[in-house]
Amino acid sequence: MTARYLRLATAALLVCALTACGGANRAPGAIGGNFAGLPTAGGQGSEAGFQNWVNSFRPRALAAGVSPQVFDIAMAGAHFQPSLVALDRRQSEFSKPIWEYLDGATGGSRVSTGREMATNYASTLASIERRYGVPREIVLAVWGMETNYGANRGSTQIIPALATLAYDGRRGEFFSGELVSALRIIQAGDVDNAHMVGSWAGAMGHTQFMPSTFLNHAVDFNGDGRRDIWSNDPTDALASTAAYLRASGWRAGQPWGTEVILPQGFDYNLVSKSVVKPGGYWSSLGVRAANGAAVPTGALLAPAGARGPAFLITENFRAILEYNTSDSYALAVSYLADRIAGRPYIRGSWPRGERTLSNSEKAEIQRLLMARGFDTGGADGKLGSKSVEAVKGYQRSRGMVPDGYADAALLAMLRG
Repeated sequence: MTARYLRLATAALLVCALTACGGANRAPGAIGGNFAGLPTAGGQGSEAGFQNWVNSFRPRALAAGVSPQVFDIAMAGAHFQPSLVALDRRQSEFSKPIWEYLDGATGGSRVSTGREMATNYASTLASIERRYGVPREIVLAVWGMETNYGANRGSTQIIPALATLAYDGRRGEFFSGELVSALRIIQAGDVDNAHMVGSWAGAMGHTQFMPSTFLNHAVDFNGDGRRDIWSNDPTDALASTAAYLRASGWRAGQPWGTEVILPQGFDYNLVSKSVVKPGGYWSSLGVRAANGAAVPTGALLAPAGARGPAFLITENFRAILEYNTSDSYALAVSYLADRIAGRPYIRGSWPRGERTLSNSEKAEIQRLLMARGFDTGGADGKLGSKSVEAVKGYQRSRGMVPDGYADAALLAMLRG
């Protein structure tokens, strides 16, 4: 649960390629501790430097509530792992367009396996749904997206991995806090050091909780005295996911949203997650649900601009975004859930076949927009909400449909 870190494990790499994030869920923040000023590697890591960092980190961890015995035993076998630093710094120059990502995330075996798991764990999922109000298909979809229903939970030892990434320093304070949270999990007796495994960036278990997320939201649903998200039994992990989504604002009995059809000439200035209106308002503008149902209260999302499908998203979609801040991820969870439950898939067509922009081209768009006075918040090659609004502003200045979609034609226009 996704500040915007972590993406991991074999199954999660597909999501990372699209979202340029690091993991399966968004950590709500480390629990206590002051980790500024530690002797980090600064790009020149070594085993000797790592052990020096461990010695400097120890009093900070103890001050944050970790016992000396737990710290010393857990850190005794920790060594610097430069391969993890390389993974943390790796970023693909290209990311998949949303339609290709959704094709892979919501197709084929992931749907059939989800339905199989719905049958295998029917009683458990029904109990989870009753307690937390989160539909079983949503919980299953998160499980499928994160680890392919437990098949790709990761086998990296979490303590040395987090220590390495904290020592590296690029996100040192974040990973230091997560390391303290991981040590506190061991101290609480939920898992021992040997069995605390997961992805290279620290996400753990069937639904890839970061340690601080675990401390805040994991539950012992089967009543065995431990919050166990690591074993082959997914019960606690699935219940913890539902608990996290409810805490993130999930409203029982409400859909995540729905695909909608916008009328010709629709004002795309209204297509924004910040413009939330009652269903009746949208209906009065000619917006209608593709499945013929009533239009719910929410905001409009058009991830491929005016040439792709549009969606009306509710508070429940935003709850999924708390798990992972990518719109594409949230759509994938939503539609994988719909397909598991036997509901229709996306009806609208995507602009397939158009050239995919590289991250460096996206950064160039951001630079060119800023040079024209449109604030993108930086030129990192990640076209987030601020960049989308900048694109809209430029499109309005040119008399174009302000759909906020950046493509090769927009880049060519900016270059010209």
